[in-house]
Amino acid sequence: MQEDLLVQEVVRIRKTQKRIGTRKLLVMMNVFMHQHTIDLGRDAFFEMLRNQGLLVRKRKRSKPQTTFSKHWLRKYQNLIIGFVPNAPNQVWVSDITYIHLEEGFAYLSLITDAYSHKIVGFHLCEDLSAKGCVLALQMALKNNPSRDNLIHHSDRGLQYCSYDYVDLLVNNNIKISMTQNGDPLENAIAERVNGILKDELLEICYPDFVHAQVAMASAISIYNFQRPHSSVDMLTPVVAHTKTGELKKHWKNYYAIKKRKEAQCENA
Repeated sequence: MQEDLLVQEVVRIRKTQKRIGTRKLLVMMNVFMHQHTIDLGRDAFFEMLRNQGLLVRKRKRSKPQTTFSKHWLRKYQNLIIGFVPNAPNQVWVSDITYIHLEEGFAYLSLITDAYSHKIVGFHLCEDLSAKGCVLALQMALKNNPSRDNLIHHSDRGLQYCSYDYVDLLVNNNIKISMTQNGDPLENAIAERVNGILKDELLEICYPDFVHAQVAMASAISIYNFQRPHSSVDMLTPVVAHTKTGELKKHWKNYYAIKKRKEAQCENA
C-alpha cells in the first residue's frame, strides 16, 4: 500500500518534472513521506523506481550550433576565475540553448544568477539573432534593480559581443566577462542550467513555437520555484536568491579537483 502511494506521487511529480534525478525527487517527497509515515532511504527509493520503470533514461538527439565565436567584434577577458559569489547579483552567467520543434528549433536565451542559480532573465526566439539575448537581459535588469558591482559572464558568441548587448551592459555599469578558450567548464553554471531545463523539463519535441513558449514559461517557473538544487543547499533558486553567505553544495566540484591536481603536478 505504501509503495503504491509513493508510485502515485512520483508519477504526479513526473508529469511536470519528467527527468528530475532520484536524489532531488526524494527531497521533494520528504513532506509527502512524513505525512504518510513512510520511512524509505535513498537506495530503497532508487530500487523502487527501477522496479517500477520510473528511472530517467538519457536520449540523444541532433543539435544545432548556438555559439559562433569566430567573429571580428571585441571579446573580453574572463573576470570570474577564482571568484566565488557570496550573495545574489554579483555574477550573472548567460547562455543560449535550443528547444526541439517538429520543424527545426527555437532558441532560449537564459541569464542565471551564479550565487542562487535563479534564472533572472529569459526569452525564447525563433532565430539566433542577438534580439533574444537582449530581451532576456532587459528582463533581468528590470527584475533586479539592486546590482552593485555586477559581473556579466558569457561565452564569446556573436550575440554577447554585439553592439546592442554590450551597450546595454555598459550603460548599466555592468562589468563584462567572457570565456577564453571555448571550454564549457568556463561557463559551467550556465551549462548546468541548460542541461537541467532540457533534460528534466523541456525534453520533448514541441509541435510549434507557440507551444514551446508556453512550455518554457512553465518549465522556468518550476525550475525557480519548485525544484531543489544540490548546488544551493537543496533550496529552490527563489529561496536561495534571498540568502547571503556560503550555500552548501551537495556535489563534488570535479573541475576544481582537476585544476588542483594539475597545479600540484606542476609544482612537484
